[in-house]
Amino acid sequence: MERTDEAATDPGNAADPVVRTPHGAVRGRHEHGIAVFRGIPYAAPPFGPRRFRPPVPPEPWDGVRDAGAFGPTPPKPPYSEAFARYLSDPVVPGDDCLNLNVWTPAPDPGARLPVLVWIHGGALTRGSSAVPVYDGSAFARNGVVLVSFNYRLGVEGYGLFPDAPPNPGLRDQIAALEWVQHAVAAFGGDPHRVTVFGESAGAISIGALLASPRARGLFRRAVLQSGPPESTERDTVRRLVRRMAARLKVPATAAAFAGVDRALLAEAQAEAARRSGPLLGGPAFGIVVDGDLVPRDPLAALLDGASADVPLLLGWTSDEYRLWLVPTGLTEHIDRLGPVALAGAMARCHCGPEVPRGYRAARSGAPASELVGQMLTDRLLRYPLHRLAGSRTGGGRAPAHVYEFAWPSRRPGLGACHALELGFVFDSSGVPEAEQLTGPGAPRELAREMHSAWVRYATDGDPGWPAWDPTRPVRVFGGGGDPVAHGLRDREMALWAAASARAEPRPAGSGAGGGSFLGSATPLSALRRLRRPGATRRR
Repeated sequence: MERTDEAATDPGNAADPVVRTPHGAVRGRHEHGIAVFRGIPYAAPPFGPRRFRPPVPPEPWDGVRDAGAFGPTPPKPPYSEAFARYLSDPVVPGDDCLNLNVWTPAPDPGARLPVLVWIHGGALTRGSSAVPVYDGSAFARNGVVLVSFNYRLGVEGYGLFPDAPPNPGLRDQIAALEWVQHAVAAFGGDPHRVTVFGESAGAISIGALLASPRARGLFRRAVLQSGPPESTERDTVRRLVRRMAARLKVPATAAAFAGVDRALLAEAQAEAARRSGPLLGGPAFGIVVDGDLVPRDPLAALLDGASADVPLLLGWTSDEYRLWLVPTGLTEHIDRLGPVALAGAMARCHCGPEVPRGYRAARSGAPASELVGQMLTDRLLRYPLHRLAGSRTGGGRAPAHVYEFAWPSRRPGLGACHALELGFVFDSSGVPEAEQLTGPGAPRELAREMHSAWVRYATDGDPGWPAWDPTRPVRVFGGGGDPVAHGLRDREMALWAAASARAEPRPAGSGAGGGSFLGSATPLSALRRLRRPGATRRR
């Protein structure tokens, strides 16, 4: 439900900070020397006649609205039990889910501090700004205004219908960034020094924002963590919508879906997408080329020079794939299938046998799960980011800095998996929700190193290591060796460059590098059999 007038004008404590936004005044809280504002609406509730429609501004309010607690989170299915052990995803009920939060050391218009805007991940189907790992206190203590926000997820934000505009979730993100431009100065931020950063689906979203004319001028720098610029094939999204429509016994239209209870819709979405996965493919929700908000595939647009004046910080973890294989028990199944799994990976990546041969030569004695996992990670994630960094080495384009997070989790089998770096970037690795991934006793010095690099980047654009050039410097966090490695993963990237040169061109909107990182329309029976624990090789 929306807040009542009484809740919105809660008098609070006279000592609490009050800031006026374009839609009304909000009262935050002083917490350990910083000012925190939570649950500020940047758009109206996206339900009723506004469901599946572009966001519109919230209704202005009189008095002072209380901003002491996180606002409602968008509708979403819960993580499966396997992933819930590692990933936190709070649920706050209510309609007013298009809201944001601000951490600031000085809610003073004269402060003019650098601003970081966080876009959370979760495969565009889960997550929110209320995840405790995303607490912005450390950034505020270091002189940066941190803004985080919610956006519509899953079918509510990325369903494709004949009677509604595409990409409403991405439109929400643009609305939040527009709010930042208009309001962040009152919180002590400088609207001309905004850096967006995001991980996984958040980074993929930033890739689309960089390629979107509508987002031009809304931020000065961008950080893409473990997510490549990409688009998803329209039919990939339509197939998932049709699956949901069949389960719900309604037409595959926005009008029909708008009449379905949001909890039931989330349940149908989870069931319809049960066999899809970031590495293994299948129907999925993703950002689509729409000729307007996203005029063309984001990676192609960026390689051709879109947002070439926006500096970039790009990176990945050493063992991205382990977050999807270890919790589900797929590691052992892939190892047992061996050559069959490698054949499935070749089909998923649209490559020939020379690629797995190259990986075997570089990783003598490695199990099939490592070969498959690294192949898929490189093809779908690292290679597009590597190409993007390479496009920034000449022609007067803004620089790119590249990193790899290599510290292995203390949870068995996870290694340096996808999302592990988040507690270190936010310097929140000591909170219980971060320890779900890191295990106990994560190194504080590593958190200080990585967090400080992000602070420096937001402040002056220099994270503390050389920009990408022909020597290909990569800052390695937690690797135990030299902090800067040159030509890291060059051998694997050369394999994919050669494979891409041999492959036939794929149509626009088919995803970066021959398949979306969030999902793919390519049917791979060999890999699909791996999705079910207990699956065996078909004889």
